[in-house]
Amino acid sequence: MDDADIEALERATLAAVPPQQLAEVDGWLVGLDDGTVGRSHSAVPLRHRAITPNSVRRVRETFAAARRAPVYRIPRLAAFDAVRAVLVAEGFEASTPTLTQTGPLQAVADLQPCVPVRVLDEPDEAWSRVFLGEGFDPVDGASRIAILRRGRQSVFAAALVDGEVAAVGLAGIAHGWCGIHGMRTLPAFRRRGLASAILGALARAAAAKGVRRAFLQVEEANAAAQQVYRRAGLEPVWCYEYWSRGT
Repeated sequence: MDDADIEALERATLAAVPPQQLAEVDGWLVGLDDGTVGRSHSAVPLRHRAITPNSVRRVRETFAAARRAPVYRIPRLAAFDAVRAVLVAEGFEASTPTLTQTGPLQAVADLQPCVPVRVLDEPDEAWSRVFLGEGFDPVDGASRIAILRRGRQSVFAAALVDGEVAAVGLAGIAHGWCGIHGMRTLPAFRRRGLASAILGALARAAAAKGVRRAFLQVEEANAAAQQVYRRAGLEPVWCYEYWSRGT
């Protein structure tokens, strides 16, 4: 991926999970938000090139001006070795390694549904209830619903089992990318192919809008989800970590 692809992907990410405020500082997007979605309250570089310590400082000053704790979302690449060294020296620690996976949208769109899937322009009550249901933190779920509702270029999907919503997800369609976010399946309905049904429906909705490539982000520890996404033709391109000061 070249610089333009990386920048478009990161902008598309924050179009789908919009922070309350968004700043752009020295080649970084700086999300300023009090919610639980890490991508919405962290700073991410727009290019995978060496970054000066001064730019890290200016990003930190942006967080300070907004009275928010600084969090950096840094790809685990050699280009950022110097940045990581600065952060370690200042007491920051890495957590939540997360893979960015990309691939052709058509491969995802070819996934066939095993259950009926509704595609929505706005999340309805049944869609939102999955985030608040068994197996999920209700405080985190409520925060995520609020953030995801802010997206203005998103479509939402709900997989139905016996007429009830059992799995959900959304696609942010922006900057030439279909970004998959908010994938959730209720515990009682996992390993039934519902995630693949959601992925296929979202990809077909994005393809109808002329998009040709897809991405998503999945925690490195979530091996089961990674297998689903690989079967959809989405392969890892980099891994990022969240850098924050230990409490």
